[in-house]
Parts: sequence; structure tokens; C-alpha cells
Amino acid sequence: MPNKQDAKSLFSTQSFPESLDLTELAATGWRPVAFRQFILKVHSRCDLACPSCYVYKMADQSWRSQPRKMSPAVIEKVASRIAEHARAHSLQTVDIILHGGEPLLAGAQELATIVRKIRYACAAVGTRVRASMQTNAVRLDEAALALFEELDIRIGVSLDGDREANDRMRRFADGRGSFDTVAKSLELLATGPFHHLFAGLLCTIDLRNDPLKTYRALLEFDPPAIDFLLPHGNWASPPPGKDDDPTLTPYADWLLPIFDHWHDAPALETEIRLFREILRLLSGSPSRSESIGLSPSSMLVVETDGTIEQSDILKSVSEGAAHTGLHIFRDPFDRALLLPGIVARQIGVAALSDTCHRCDIRDVCGSGLYAHRHAPTNGFRNPSVYCADLYKLITHIRDRYDLDTARLKGRI
Repeated sequence: MPNKQDAKSLFSTQSFPESLDLTELAATGWRPVAFRQFILKVHSRCDLACPSCYVYKMADQSWRSQPRKMSPAVIEKVASRIAEHARAHSLQTVDIILHGGEPLLAGAQELATIVRKIRYACAAVGTRVRASMQTNAVRLDEAALALFEELDIRIGVSLDGDREANDRMRRFADGRGSFDTVAKSLELLATGPFHHLFAGLLCTIDLRNDPLKTYRALLEFDPPAIDFLLPHGNWASPPPGKDDDPTLTPYADWLLPIFDHWHDAPALETEIRLFREILRLLSGSPSRSESIGLSPSSMLVVETDGTIEQSDILKSVSEGAAHTGLHIFRDPFDRALLLPGIVARQIGVAALSDTCHRCDIRDVCGSGLYAHRHAPTNGFRNPSVYCADLYKLITHIRDRYDLDTARLKGRI
């Protein structure tokens, strides 16, 4: 990774990341990190109509021109491209995430076919494939779970709390809430013989929902992990609660009661990914999440038509923000490794703004999620739109961590 002094020469006056000088960057000794996580948009539509969805309701509307699902030819080529990349970089394991839209709209058998084809191609080059799916669980039934158990496909479910909290946003097109349907699916996944497939719950923070009530409602399903997600926004389109004053900290204030409850519980209730990653970073370990820290991103997206894209979360920024110009029928994944947008998410501290460089929690925060840094004037070389929230949350956790460490060492 380039050091801070080297980083000064890596940029022109253009908007970031277009301003990256890749020749100068290579001269510093930097080399790209292979992709290890492939998000496959197996179906481009959804059976819910959530008003805040970054895919359907925000800046980029390219989903409208995408085929509804991956064709057999695209699936075959995806499998061969992943195997090709794994062989080129001697990867022992890769992760594939079945995503959408809603992946279950493709049908459980189709998802099984995708996983089998990728595993077959990767087995030929000595690479193991870990498979998972992110779903709204509306169509998750016992037959699908039995098939996913056979293939060891882990399942993450999106749920925003109890019925009232979830149904504020996660609704069908006719306005009906999805909680009751999802709860029935979760009962099959969480309380029966398929529990070992349960990867956890994703919950998007809604400031209108009570934090501890939301957390307790999620715990009712016995999730092995919960990930609390900040709503997608940036400096041009701030998230709810940040419109008028970016120094306010409504999201930190929402998360802190949950952290204190989670931290002080007599036994671990569940893993909370955001909190655990902050604690890992404070202890000197690298982050395993792109939403915090400075670990290089190793994720790539393939759309239903075979288009290769950056993180689909960039669709919340502007039309074409995730675009690479690459396609699996023309391009190996290695070509994406030298695209400025990919490189920017792999060079760590060199990609951060001057404001972030001066911050005492820089290496823990890492300026947050890349998409949340965007501003129209200079692209992505800015602090996160959640800067104040991240600072308050991380320093609070740091103080609790320091106190715990002192107690363990007998200093107090």
C-alpha cells in the first residue's frame, strides 16, 4: 500500500477516482488484490416494492434494461470466468453470493444449477466455492431449504425489526407489509433442522424505529449474526436525518444503546457485524467488511446480462456509477483489477481525503462505505456523509474497549 507521502503524487485535479495515476501507483510497489467474492445478480426484479431500495428507487435505473434472470450461457461463462480468475491467482476458496433483485424469483432449482456449475468449474482448478444467498425470504420454503442444505448454501435474510418497524419500508407493491410472510419463512430457517444454514439478518436502520425494540425483535429469530446497515446516501443526497446538518449524529445515537446492551449482556446474544468489526480494528486486526476499516475490497458484481460491475451500492450515487464497460463474454475479471474505481477501493489510506488523514480514528473508520463519500465536486475523495456518526460510534466503542482492556490487565 502506498504511504501517505507517496499518495500526494497519485492524483491530478480531476474528480476521484478518475484522477488516480495508475502508473505512478504501480511505481510505489502497489499491486492489486484478487477478487474473492462474486455477487451474482441472478434475477433483476423483486417481489417487494421497498420505497428506499437503492436498486430500484435511487439514481441508477439500469435494472429496467436488464434481463429478468441469467441465461444458461451467462451462467456457464460466469462459472468459467470465476475458475479462470481463481486459477490465475491460486485462490484456495472463493465466495459467491446469489443476489438480486430477489434471487428466489429465479427458482430454487435454478439457483442450485448456478452453484453446481461454478463449483464444478472451480473444482477443476483446485478452488473451493462457498455459496450464500441474500433474500427477502418471501419465497423461502421447506423444499428450497432442503435443496440449499444439500448444497450447503447459507442464507441471509433482510428484516428491519418487528411488524411495525419492518412494514414501514419492506412492503409489497399493493402496500401490504411483508413481516408475516417473512416471519413464517424465518421460523422454518431459524427454529428447525435448517438453522445451520442461517447466516444472519440484515437490518436497515430507520430512525423512526426504537433501536432496542428493533434489536430485541430480531433476536426473536435466534440469528447467529445481525448487520445493521446505514441507509444509502451521499453529500448530494443525504440520508434521512442528515439533510440539514451533517454534524448531527442520529445514527450513532440510534446504535449506541444497542451496543451498550450487546456489550453488557451476561452472555453473547448474537454477533453484530458492525460492532465486531470495529472491535477487531481497535485490537489491530484487519477488517472483513467494506463498510469500515481500510482492508482492500475484493468484491465484484455480475449482472443478469453478464455485465461486470463494481459494487451495486454505487447505484445509489448516480446513473452509471457502478459501470465498468466490461462483460464476461469479452473480458476476464483481471481487467477489472486496474480500473480506477476498483483500485480506489484497494489502496486503503491513499484514497482518503485530507480531512480523513487528520482524523485520530482514520484507520478504524476508513471513511466508511465508499458510496457514502461521494460529492458532485470531487467524486469519492471525501469523508463519509456519516462522518460525525462514525466518529461518535467508534470513539464510544474505543472508550469501552480501552476500559475492558485495562480491567483485564488489572490496571483498575
